[in-house]
Amino acid sequence: MKENLIQYIFGIADNSLILGQRLGELCGHGPSLETDIALTNISLDLLGQTRSYYQYVAKIQGGDATEDTVAFLRLEREYKNVLLVEQPNTDFGYSIARQFLFDVFHLSLLNELQNSTDETLAAIAKKSIKEVSYHTRFSSDWIRRLGDGTDESHNRIQTAINDLWIFTDELFHQTAADQAMVSEGVGMDVTLLKNAYYQKVGEVLVESTLQTPSIEYFQKGGKQGIHSEHMGYILTELQYMQRTYPNMTW
Repeated sequence: MKENLIQYIFGIADNSLILGQRLGELCGHGPSLETDIALTNISLDLLGQTRSYYQYVAKIQGGDATEDTVAFLRLEREYKNVLLVEQPNTDFGYSIARQFLFDVFHLSLLNELQNSTDETLAAIAKKSIKEVSYHTRFSSDWIRRLGDGTDESHNRIQTAINDLWIFTDELFHQTAADQAMVSEGVGMDVTLLKNAYYQKVGEVLVESTLQTPSIEYFQKGGKQGIHSEHMGYILTELQYMQRTYPNMTW
């Protein structure tokens, strides 16, 4: 159970880490000062949540493990985040579409995770849900503004939604560790969240005068550690300091 629990936590925490890292790239590059600060704060929220998860993993692993070793010293295949969160900041529309498609899932997951029999995971979920509620409102509002805005903004956000839609189904895939934790009452069965997710996303898209993509094939692999070509570059930046100066402290 110990290893399954660790892998289950990685499946949640790594999403926040990688998305937080992506949003961090936008600091100083937002379309307005207010939006720039908001995206940076969302990044900090996600990294704060990640710390709580990784501290718990380090406690489970014992020995010399710390939140930093968990974050910085794993190899690419050992990260279990979904492919969606590692997609690049092609433009503001892509960043908002990626955030929105993840936020709706993240909020529903945390709602359920509050009921986990694992007291630590339940506490992290309860602490994080207020932040993620704001994230969801923020990204949903921007989807509406861009979709129901100018022809340019409408076309750009529609293109971003179309391109990122292919990664959404992976949010509801279960690994062997996920299934084991669900059977223990620790984890949440994400397959049960799928219909409500697409309904909620669809409602926001309709309000935004956007079309819901219709595709039959979805990309997956991140939850099994098989990532896109972008992941290696993300980890190069994320892990540079710790790998260049091992065991450094401030």
